[in-house]
Amino acid sequence: MHHSIEIDHLTFSYPDGHPALVDVSLHIQPGEKVALVGPNGAGKSTLILHLNGILAGQGAVRVCGLDLAQAGNLPKVRGMVGLVFQSPEDQLFSPTVFEDVAFGPLYQGLPDQEVRQRVSEALAAVHMGQYASRVSHHLSLGEKKRIAIATVLSMKPEVLVLDEPTAGLDPRARRSLIRLLDELPLTMLASTHDMHLVQELFPRMVIMDEGRVVADGPTQVLLRDAALLEAHGLEPPC
Repeated sequence: MHHSIEIDHLTFSYPDGHPALVDVSLHIQPGEKVALVGPNGAGKSTLILHLNGILAGQGAVRVCGLDLAQAGNLPKVRGMVGLVFQSPEDQLFSPTVFEDVAFGPLYQGLPDQEVRQRVSEALAAVHMGQYASRVSHHLSLGEKKRIAIATVLSMKPEVLVLDEPTAGLDPRARRSLIRLLDELPLTMLASTHDMHLVQELFPRMVIMDEGRVVADGPTQVLLRDAALLEAHGLEPPC
């Protein structure tokens, strides 16, 4: 069986020469839920943007056994990796919720009946089945984040990648989103500063700092290492 995600010796520098990733290796098994943590500028967002080819560095990136560098694989991989950005405004741009969630399947050229089925299933998965006719921009931030997740679930991804999923949410919306993510039976990688989210949802934690993976192990073990957390700008959940 292939790993869901295989990253080997990935290095990436921005055009100004700043090294954002330095010899990063990370393997994630199917069904694993993994948190990616570290201070601002650690390279977390840069890393996840490599998983569907938005960025491309030196090294190997494979998703479900497909090498992103191999000709013809990029469209397949983008269908396998559901990337949910920190701001739902980056993903919601259609007049209605239905059209936002239908955009991906329509772009894939699927027939109308299958598109409607996928939209229905995706909205049901995020408990927003009654929102199809609503205007996305009139929703609360928590509701928008759910719809943003639905827009990638309608593509039937193998892997869900989230950038700061709980950022900006009030306690009720945050709790609701954590329950939702816990329900989803997908391989999951989330970049986050929310250590409570990490503790509650992600059995494995990867710490990055200055573009490198500095620790990778069971969340509960790493959270007890106060010196490690302090050295990399992290605080354990209270």
